[in-house]
Amino acid sequence: MPRFCPRCGGLLRPYREEGKMYMLCTRCGYRTEASSKDLSVYRVSTRIVHTEKEKTVVISGSDISGLPVTHEVICPKCGYSEAYYWMIQTRAADEPPTRFYKCRRCGHTWREYE
Repeated sequence: MPRFCPRCGGLLRPYREEGKMYMLCTRCGYRTEASSKDLSVYRVSTRIVHTEKEKTVVISGSDISGLPVTHEVICPKCGYSEAYYWMIQTRAADEPPTRFYKCRRCGHTWREYE
């Protein structure tokens, strides 16, 4: 069971300093030495493995030339009216996808939620 700070009630999290383990409150800075019981609460028992489909796609350099271009947006950084765009499902499946833009002039990237 997680431990809470006796001063402010915040969650105590484990951290290592000079080879010793402590429990630290991220709110007020209270700390105490950690016991093996404290650390067993925070131990990860299974490792999450992502499939290729779940990995983030990085678009850069020569890859970007194949993306479609829109003239319907204005870059918030330089005011240019042409940008590459792509869409990725970043939220739940019943939500619309997120549209990303990259300015053709300055390279600034921003997103738009529909």
